[in-house]
Amino acid sequence: MTPTDAVEHPLLLVEQGRILEISARSSRPVPTGVSVSDFGEGVMVPGYIDLHIHGSAGYDVMDDTAEALPAIERLLARHGVTSYFPTTVTAPMDTTLRALERLANAIEERERDCERKNKNEDGENRALPLGIHLEGPFISHARRGVHPPELLLAPTLTLFEQIWQAARGRIRMMTIAPELDGAPEVIAEAARRGVCVSLGHSDADFETAGGGIKAGARHATHTFNAMRPLDHRSPGILGAVLTDRRVSADIIADGVHLDPAIVKLFASAKGPEQTVLITDATSATGMPDGRYRLGSFEVDVRDGKCMSNGKLAGSVLTMDRAVRNLARFAEWELPQAVAAASRNPARVARISNKGVLAAGADADFVVLNPVGDVLRTFIGGVECFS
Repeated sequence: MTPTDAVEHPLLLVEQGRILEISARSSRPVPTGVSVSDFGEGVMVPGYIDLHIHGSAGYDVMDDTAEALPAIERLLARHGVTSYFPTTVTAPMDTTLRALERLANAIEERERDCERKNKNEDGENRALPLGIHLEGPFISHARRGVHPPELLLAPTLTLFEQIWQAARGRIRMMTIAPELDGAPEVIAEAARRGVCVSLGHSDADFETAGGGIKAGARHATHTFNAMRPLDHRSPGILGAVLTDRRVSADIIADGVHLDPAIVKLFASAKGPEQTVLITDATSATGMPDGRYRLGSFEVDVRDGKCMSNGKLAGSVLTMDRAVRNLARFAEWELPQAVAAASRNPARVARISNKGVLAAGADADFVVLNPVGDVLRTFIGGVECFS
């Protein structure tokens, strides 16, 4: 699945980390001297891209330990994620700035690794961090979720510049509430720098949300969650997000954050082109029930729910399960659900050469069984999970 088309019994040729050619086995002999991998009855799909993830495997992306990101990236690869945006959570500003610098270092180090045969110096191949998603501190007190209220800040160009410099320009996505004083100016400046500005954690009314879109926002963060509820006479931010064709939007399809019927409603409103899956996964993902950290505070996990002070606090969702859930909840075929985790997030974040299987694209792909379980994961044509 490219994922827009299907090729039966394909031959996919990879050279130096890129897809060289895709054809049907019946029409193209295997070139001589090529190392062949046969996936039997498996289904090849583009590698998944998670635009919103705080952690997994017991670690948070803001942790100041060398083991954190590699452990997270190994678990991501096991669940079909080949690229991701490590996502911050509101914390003291000095903590945030240090975390942004560490994440920028990690991204740049992995870029150098990719240039050296698409793998790390230790020979390990893991999910790649492509950019940073800044979630907080520019969010609404009224819809802050579990973000610490005392640490929320009004958006200003000066503060945004400070954050941008700490991240060395590696911020690729930013969640912001458009109703905050100073938000339109910061949205416009971030968009000018190529950031995907995403409306979220917001109590905005319909008009104010539209103003944020006009200023440059073009996406919405975990739609329905941490947003003013939809009202038939006062549609608010949800009315703007669901009806504006300029705006793509993401959801957490874990069956906890949204009822399956709402997932189906959302998928009908945004359609197969603008529906994006995220996990919003925390350090508890892939771990047993217990107490874990999300940024600078603790969360409790029990029976698949991640909670802090009685509120949902991220998830323990993996992207492969999100794909299967979307297909089931929205009654979509598997290719459409796969696109919501690959092609669509790549488009939203303007990531070139990823999210599709096509000549010239990066050879990031996943082998699934017919129902969507991950069997093998390849990044740059190199296997990292089997």
